[in-house]
Amino acid sequence: MTKVPNMPKSWRQETKPHKFCPGCGHGLVLKALGEAIDELGIQDRVVFGCDIGCSLLAWDFFNVDTVQTHHGRTTPVLTGVKRARPDRICIAYMGDGGGYAIGSQHLVNAAARNEKLTVILVNNCNYGMTGGQMAPTTLPDMKTETSPYGRNVAETGYPTQGPEMVAAITREGAYAARGTVANVRQLKGFIKKALQNQIDGNGFSFVEALSGCPTNWSTNAKDTWAFIEETMTKYFKVGEIKAPAKKEE
Repeated sequence: MTKVPNMPKSWRQETKPHKFCPGCGHGLVLKALGEAIDELGIQDRVVFGCDIGCSLLAWDFFNVDTVQTHHGRTTPVLTGVKRARPDRICIAYMGDGGGYAIGSQHLVNAAARNEKLTVILVNNCNYGMTGGQMAPTTLPDMKTETSPYGRNVAETGYPTQGPEMVAAITREGAYAARGTVANVRQLKGFIKKALQNQIDGNGFSFVEALSGCPTNWSTNAKDTWAFIEETMTKYFKVGEIKAPAKKEE
């Protein structure tokens, strides 16, 4: 983010670099978001909300107005801020558990109502902060703390396809995409489009970011990147799922 001259040195030392586990993808997603905010020149208008879970470690990462919410409630909190202050650029930041499990009703209804805010969801296929349990995005046969023999889709259902779901239930003007920390430049492009969609007043904007969790996956660097780039992308297709029609000049 843009350096603020009066930011205390002690604060910078305490909050940078980030507090996520080594190899975690949150830092890359936040870097992409920070660069997007800078390039759009909207820092003084941003309200950043983060969920409980690993995403809460981003609460003091940016020099913007920030609120840390209860688990799964980031979307409605930012919805309230946006409705009260339509001039604000509201960003709801969460993990797959906060967005697709406890917060799924809020995500679905905000999308269906076409709330004019931007949701960024980090998908690492498990509940990272609480020990690596099975999440809505855990892949078929993937082993976690609560699926030690692999996820049995016959019993637990298939992983949630978030951007596809958002695209299906939103009206014209919404934006939905899936990026990956394996391609930060592309991910930043999706985030910029999602933010620009909110700036333009078109409608609900949603970006899922595929991310690694080597601590709970018990993977080294090579295997972590292979899982992100090869295994995850077979099920979670990277790209734009829905975008507003271009206006004729």
